Amino acid sequence: MRTITAVLCLLAIATGPALAQSCPGNPDAIGTSRTITVDPSVLPQIGTMQYETSLPLNDHEVVITFDDGPLPPYTGRILDTLAANCVKVDYFLVGEMAKTYPALVRRIYNSGHVIGTHSLDHPLTFNHMKVERIADEVDGGIAAVQAAAGDPRAVAPFFRVPGLLHNKTVDGFLASKSLTVWSADEVADDWHHGITAKQIVKLAISRIEAKNHRGVLLLHDIHPATAMALPMLLKELKARGYHIVQAVPAGERIASVPELPAKTHEAGGWPRVVKTSVEHSAKVRVARHHHRRHHKPATDSADAAIEKAAASRKKAQTADSGQSWFNLWR
Repeated sequence: MRTITAVLCLLAIATGPALAQSCPGNPDAIGTSRTITVDPSVLPQIGTMQYETSLPLNDHEVVITFDDGPLPPYTGRILDTLAANCVKVDYFLVGEMAKTYPALVRRIYNSGHVIGTHSLDHPLTFNHMKVERIADEVDGGIAAVQAAAGDPRAVAPFFRVPGLLHNKTVDGFLASKSLTVWSADEVADDWHHGITAKQIVKLAISRIEAKNHRGVLLLHDIHPATAMALPMLLKELKARGYHIVQAVPAGERIASVPELPAKTHEAGGWPRVVKTSVEHSAKVRVARHHHRRHHKPATDSADAAIEKAAASRKKAQTADSGQSWFNLWR
């Protein structure tokens, strides 16, 4: 069965040419070795955590994905790290977050990353929803991210279910929308309360190596520990002989989208917590396990600033709360 599945994956996905390995200003960067083109009509599901199929990666190849953003300053910090290492990844953005931070959405795309979607407001109830609610979340999320990106062609037909909480109803609806549904092959538990950057790296590496030295790794670009872990993770992956692969949608991609001026809280500096009212019938309800404080002392001034900000943060609005207020970094 596994042999047949692997053959089907190879038939379903086209492999792009290898990318240049040189990275200006960083000769030690891991870079991006190649791209894999994914067509939803022939590969509708990805990730062995839940499905029988995944990307046909070679030995020591990893696809890095980020969920739940964008959220300053962490998304910006992660984008800086990726750029410094010439690494291209895949993002799965929450619609309400994209509406709040459209400049970051456009920065993600113009930096060469692929944008998929992750619902409108991240409810952790997909596996209990009726089809009508599923449609609102999926279609609403896609529309919101497309609007934030400034061009619908900038959004790939890639979708990841919040919390990976799918069932036959969810899978059937997503199949009807001609979307490739992404699970993952490995997670690094970076949403866990109190997890440190070093622990994230250790978990990611150990799980990738346990999964035949390859896989789709799921991370979150909304956590301070993840922002601090990424440089260490990329360095460790290169030291162990791994290569980064990016999954891209079928068809020609537009070169760029119009940039937007970043707001003060997106452009730089460290954030303060404010309460923000979302003027939409569905509020941003980010899951409890996605917004927790981290307390490990940082090793440099930038990381120390992240940790200080995170330590002072109030608990974010949870996915199952009926309140209309939530905490966002500004």
